This record gives sequence, structure tokens and C-alpha cells, in this order.
Amino acid sequence: MPRSNEKNGRHPQILLIADDRVLRSFLRSALELRGYQLIEANCGENGLVMFAKQTPEIILLDTALPDINGIRLLERLRHGSAIPILVLSSRDQERDKVAALDAGADDYLTKPFGVDELLARMRAIARRYRQAAPPTEPDLLQFGNLEIDFTRRSVLRDGEAIHLTPTEYRLLETLVRHEGKVMPHYELLSEIWGPDRQHDVQHLRVYISQLRRRIENDPANPIWLQNVSGVGYRFTIPED
Repeated sequence: MPRSNEKNGRHPQILLIADDRVLRSFLRSALELRGYQLIEANCGENGLVMFAKQTPEIILLDTALPDINGIRLLERLRHGSAIPILVLSSRDQERDKVAALDAGADDYLTKPFGVDELLARMRAIARRYRQAAPPTEPDLLQFGNLEIDFTRRSVLRDGEAIHLTPTEYRLLETLVRHEGKVMPHYELLSEIWGPDRQHDVQHLRVYISQLRRRIENDPANPIWLQNVSGVGYRFTIPED
């Protein structure tokens, strides 16, 4: 999971999803001036791509988007991730705030707003995230001839880096984080691709096959990525 590094002198990496060019320009100037790293997406689909590729530590989401309903996008971002999300909106009705918070937003800021208030709210949601984050998950996992660095999002086999697409990595990470547990098809599909794809089992099989070719010594007889017939998949670390 991403962690804020403000205490170590580095500000969190921010993903800004907003169609409003004036807002993006304003936030770019304000945040980069204060040392934040800003990633920008001008629509919902681009936001989902950047979210998968960059693993930001905070998301600023303007719900007025040209391609995806803002609340629907918020639900997709929240699904399977606890990354802090601050909604930016010109709507100040109580029902709009409630809808965003119920969909998974950590806070709601009505436009126009000042930079100091924005920064204070960002610090607050980042602080709550750090306090709630489980401390026991390892940053580096080694077993057999495989090594997974969750911080760098890298995978090595016999010391050689394996190139995985963002989706392949997320699928592998999900299975490894639940090592020994059978992950049903629908659960993996919903977590990686969203609830609209939870019945596309063939799509999942393709990605599992690709992962096996990359990490297994003998993809035809996998030892890590095991199939549980008719149910799903399980990542298993064999006993020596």
C-alpha cells in the first residue's frame, strides 16, 4: 500500500482527475510550488489508467467529468483500494456530499476553495490513512526463485527482472497478498477490472496464463498459481 512520506521530507504523489483546465492549472501551480508531485488526468478513463500505473498516495477527484459519472468513478477507484480520495465539486447540496461520502470519498471540498484549506484537508486524510493502514504487510517477499518488491512494484525471477503490465502486477499482488486462500473468479475480476466484469472468466484465464508464463518455471505444471476447478485461483508457496 502507498505510504505518505511527508515525515521523511517528501510530499505524497497526487493524482488529480479533473476536466476543468483552469482548475488543473491552479492546482498544478499551487501544489508543485509546495513540493508535491502531481499526476494529471483530464477524464475518468485516463484517471483509471494513471491510477493503475502510478499508484498515487492521494487522489483529488473533480466529479464533473465528460466520460464517466463522478460517483461511479469514485466507486471504481475505491473498490479494492484504501487510498485517500478528496472530492472537489461545485455542488454544495447536502445530498451531493452524502452521495460522495457514501461512495467512498474521505472528504468533500466545495469549489471555490483556498490552497491552505485544500492542503489541510489533504494532510488530514493522509494522516487518517496512515493511522488506519495495517503495519504487518511486508514490503519485500522472497520465496523459491521469486522476489516481489511491493514498494517498487517489481518482480524478479532468479535475480532477473520480469516485465509485467500494471494489470498483471495487480492480479499477482492480489493473489500473493491472499496467499493460501482460494480467490473466486468473480472476486478477482471485480477487484481488478471492476464489478461490471465479474462474470468474464475467460478474460481472467488469459491473464493467469500470461502470469504463469512469466513467473512459473514450468507454466504447464504451475506450482505458484494454482487452479481450483470451477471456483477460482490460489497462490501457494510450497513447503520445502
